[in-house]
This record gives sequence, structure tokens and C-alpha cells, in this order.
Amino acid sequence: MKKTSTRLADGRELIYYDLRDDTVRDAVDRRPLERTVTTSEVRRDPLLGDSVAIASHRQGRTYHPPADECPLCPSQGERLSEIPDSSYDAVVFENRFPSLAGDSGRCEVVCFTSDHNASFADLTEEQARLVLDAWTDRTSELSHLPSVEQVFCFENRGAEIGVTLGHPHGQIYAYPFTTPRTALMLRSLAAHKEATGGENLFDAVLERELADERVVLETEHWVAFVPYAAHWPYEVHLYPKRRVPDLLGLDEDARTEFPQVYLELLRRFDRIFGESESSTPYIAAWHQAPFGQLEEFEGVHRDDFALHLELFTIRRTSGKLKFLAGSESGMNVFINDIRPESAAQRLREVASS
Repeated sequence: MKKTSTRLADGRELIYYDLRDDTVRDAVDRRPLERTVTTSEVRRDPLLGDSVAIASHRQGRTYHPPADECPLCPSQGERLSEIPDSSYDAVVFENRFPSLAGDSGRCEVVCFTSDHNASFADLTEEQARLVLDAWTDRTSELSHLPSVEQVFCFENRGAEIGVTLGHPHGQIYAYPFTTPRTALMLRSLAAHKEATGGENLFDAVLERELADERVVLETEHWVAFVPYAAHWPYEVHLYPKRRVPDLLGLDEDARTEFPQVYLELLRRFDRIFGESESSTPYIAAWHQAPFGQLEEFEGVHRDDFALHLELFTIRRTSGKLKFLAGSESGMNVFINDIRPESAAQRLREVASS
């Protein structure tokens, strides 16, 4: 992998990740952009104890442009985009309309491929490995920013999810706090450790899932399963078998095997509902240990956390979506219409030939 960092016309950082070491990236952003002005701030809810990012400047962000005006495609002639070069393998840049900025963190866009009509599932294993390396590199770099406590790499796919740009891409959020979902995991981890005299909760969960009927895919270094208490109609958790706290901890064997496993999972997701709905909307979310202090989670260290990816769709059956209504949105109590065991069976049935 070759990494080349440059600046866009408004001062934002852009980084090319190339498969070939001899690739030259010297294209200049020719757009007449003024420096980006953001109004992002983080406010804490005193009752719930969580944080909300207030980012009113995002109201003016790009919304469903036609394909020939896509800002994530390479620049061609006088059609100038966020990527100055005429081609790329993978690229990361600071979001022009960030939810988090400055002392409130940082938001980046990750373009998986220059092919506008592709999806992550269409990537080759070599391309998917490049994206994994980009995620890992950005996790490392962002973790050193003084305002950053946790790094979250994720992909929203599909208009049903709320995606406003059709180009295959994901995002990276660098939060100035430990996110509420991670905090819940850390509290459960601490309580289990104390109650069992030191047993790791992630290890216990993984051992249980490996012995059950909800395993979807298992290889030498990875296991994917539908969790016992799945929140979403089709939800898969992907774990490396050797517990590590973040992407930086993955060894070369796990990195080499990841593209094969992940691409297979994504392709199975696209077959869940048959040929008529082959582009399943999903969210893919990497859960990594925070880089900040963990004093409030007594007895828990970063190495106790288990890196994992959660992949889920909001589609519950062909032509029907799972909406977060009163119980879910009002009380955060999920109601799943599909038994996790049935979801796991379906995901095994649609294995590629």
C-alpha cells in the first residue's frame, strides 16, 4: 500500500491509498472553494448522560446529485469533484459537511473504489484489503489527535438507510467522548468480570455463539454469527477469533483472511430477499475500544474489549422495512420480527456457489 497525503482547495486533508507503490498523485484541486466553516458543537444530555452533536451547517450538504455530478467520482476534464485525480484505488478525505469538527472531533469520507456503479461487495479481495488497511491507518492517525477518544469506521448503504450519495463509500467518525453504545458494553464487561472473578464477557459470548446454531460463517481466524438477542431482522456480528481491542491489533493472518470472509457476508446479504431486491440496504459498523481513559469502568482495560463488526439491514422482508417506532425510538426496547435462528439459517442457505 502506498499512502499520499495532499490538501483540497479549501484546506481539507485528502489521502490516496494505492495498490501500486509507483503511483504518483500530484493532481491539484482546481475548484474555487472558500475555507470550510462549521458550526459543530457537542451538548451533553443531563438526564440520559449521553451527547448530541449539533451541526446546523449540514442542512446545505449535497443531496442525491445525478451520477454525472457525483462529488466522489474522480475529476474528469472540467468536471471537478472532491477527488482531484482522474482515477484512484481508495481515498479518504475530511468531510466538507462534518457532524464533528475541531475540538468536537473529526469526520472523514472513505471512497472504496472509483467505480460509481459498484458496491463494497463488488470489490476484489485485493481492493477490500486496501480498504481494511486504510481503516487501520486512519484509526491510528486519528487516535493521536488530542480531541479524539474513540474512532468509528462504518458504511451506510442504500437510500432506505438515508444515504444521500450513491457512490460506494463509508465514513469515519472520531468522537471526543466514548459513545453510549460502547459505554454500555464496557459496563457489562466490568460487571461480568467482577461477578465471575475475572472472566472476559466477550470471550464468553463468542464461546457460546460458536457452540450454537446461529453461526453463519466460520474460518480459521474469523467467525460470523447472528447474535442470541439480535435487534435487527438480519444482523450478523463478525469477530476475529483472537481477541484484539481495535483494528491495529489484527495480525497478518487475520488481515489476509478478512476480505474473503467479509465479501462473502456482503454477497449473502444481497441474496437474502431474492433477485428482485438484490441491493440490500445495510449498516456495517466497526466497534473498537476507546483510546481515552477507562477509569469509570472499574477493572476494565482496553485489551479487555473485543474488536468486532456489526452488519445489519433494516429490511425485514421483501418490500418491507423495519421502522423504529414507539418502543424502539421512545424506550430503546427493540422488537424483532424474525427469530435469530431463522435469520442465521437463511444466511447459510444463500451461500455463494
